[in-house]
Amino acid sequence: MQRQAQSINSLACALLTALAGIAWAPDALPAPKNVCTITINSADEKDAFRRYLPADKFQFIELVERGRPDWLASACSTGVRCDALVISGHYDGGHEFFSEHIDSEEFLPVDEMERVSCSDSCSGLFSQLKEVYLFGCNTLNPEVFHSTSPAIARMLVQSGHSPAAAERLARALSVRYADSSRDRMRHIFKDVPAIYGFSSTAPLGPAAATLLDRYFQSGGARDIASGRAGPRILSYFAGHSLTMTRGSTDADSDAGFRRDVCQFFDDRLSIAQKLDFVHRLLNRDMAEVRMFLDRIENYSAFWIDTVRQTPAVARALDEIANDQPARDRYLDFARNSEEPALRARLIALAHRLGWLTASEKHVELVRLLNDQLARADVGSADVELVCMLNREHQLDDTLAALQMATDNGMGRAGILACLGSPDGRAQILQALTSPRDADVQIAQVYLRHHPIADVDELRDLVSGIAGMPDPDTQVRALNSLAHHRLADRQSLEVLTRLFPLARSIDVQRAIAGVMIRADYEQIAKPELLHALREHRLKSVDGQDLIDVLIRRLQVS
Repeated sequence: MQRQAQSINSLACALLTALAGIAWAPDALPAPKNVCTITINSADEKDAFRRYLPADKFQFIELVERGRPDWLASACSTGVRCDALVISGHYDGGHEFFSEHIDSEEFLPVDEMERVSCSDSCSGLFSQLKEVYLFGCNTLNPEVFHSTSPAIARMLVQSGHSPAAAERLARALSVRYADSSRDRMRHIFKDVPAIYGFSSTAPLGPAAATLLDRYFQSGGARDIASGRAGPRILSYFAGHSLTMTRGSTDADSDAGFRRDVCQFFDDRLSIAQKLDFVHRLLNRDMAEVRMFLDRIENYSAFWIDTVRQTPAVARALDEIANDQPARDRYLDFARNSEEPALRARLIALAHRLGWLTASEKHVELVRLLNDQLARADVGSADVELVCMLNREHQLDDTLAALQMATDNGMGRAGILACLGSPDGRAQILQALTSPRDADVQIAQVYLRHHPIADVDELRDLVSGIAGMPDPDTQVRALNSLAHHRLADRQSLEVLTRLFPLARSIDVQRAIAGVMIRADYEQIAKPELLHALREHRLKSVDGQDLIDVLIRRLQVS
């Protein structure tokens, strides 16, 4: 028995030794973790990670394929699963990551990220993420996009709730419909333990890489793709607004909002099913409809214009168009909206959904214009809106139907000018040389949409700008003029003579800004070069546009 026991023990030891050898064999080492990178702008941050993460433990996978617009869909099809994700690019605060390089065609739309997050066809790419690093300004900005609680309460009162009920419901909706850059990233990277990004301005790529170097040199590499949310990296970005959060979960108060958002992006749903969801959404409280307005606008244009002939889609659209109670509530909300821009969007969507015919839409827009003209505080935003609405001159025929106020301020003149009024245009051109800042802003907005083409108008304007006594308003007027590529020799000569007379370096820089965009063949180069060299005022900021203009004139 003793020999048999010894034999069994020897066999067990041999087996354990063999198993230990297998466990420590090179082939049995853990597979490297995948660090996926999306490099839209600078590779500095990616390179910093690569310098300090050992190649035997981390594998880098760049998801962007240069020159291929569907690179994210291509990455989905490969079956790659990312353990950590590093996104580098400028961020516009809500819609996309983009590059500062003019020759770059790569960008990353947020709605494409939402599609990846919500769809079964790409469920693997982000499914095992432990960490996400977002190197872009405002990527985790907590400021909501649309409405604060008081604004939601006003919409609820507008849609029929009592003030007390509206206040209670607004608080609940603000929690349910959390919609900021931070919230969108939390929804996209669902269940991810740690998301790092910036609540405001982010450092540029080289500066961020330097800070990452210091973090990694202190041992930060051991935290990468660990699944542990660690605040240690934040201390190395002190003063740069780096912050952290986690991905949303099914237990969060805004989980229902994420499920609703996914109804727009989930590729398992047909277009007819998505339209059925929009129909149900349109029957909710109008304050909730407002939360989804951006997405309804963006996707209804595609659904309606490209697949209207599909029977199931046509049926879903007809059901929306024939829903009279929903139509009435919607149009009542639109007509009572205190925001003209929002009201215009609601009118356009109502037409797209079949709730307004073309003539009914025109009537609604005339009503909107009359309400704008009747306001006491018509400003540059109102002028911008009307110029946009009439960019194809489809509202030029509304002038006769408008109720003109007896006291026509410059804002009203701007609205009328955008609608094709010659008198309104004449007033706006005079406003560009006004001492009132608000008038100059209105003129700037109008001229962005309706540049000056008439030489006589241009010469009168340039002469007026040259005679303006206040340097600040003169700078604003010159900056507006810079959007025109001046090709009139007489106007350019006036500005050349103005340069030595300018009492402010800002005025001289503004003149240089006009000249640098002008037709160089029409510039009297020797006279302008002499004025720039001999009469420029002292600058404490180093080289500026004046120096750039001098160099260009010398080689042109």
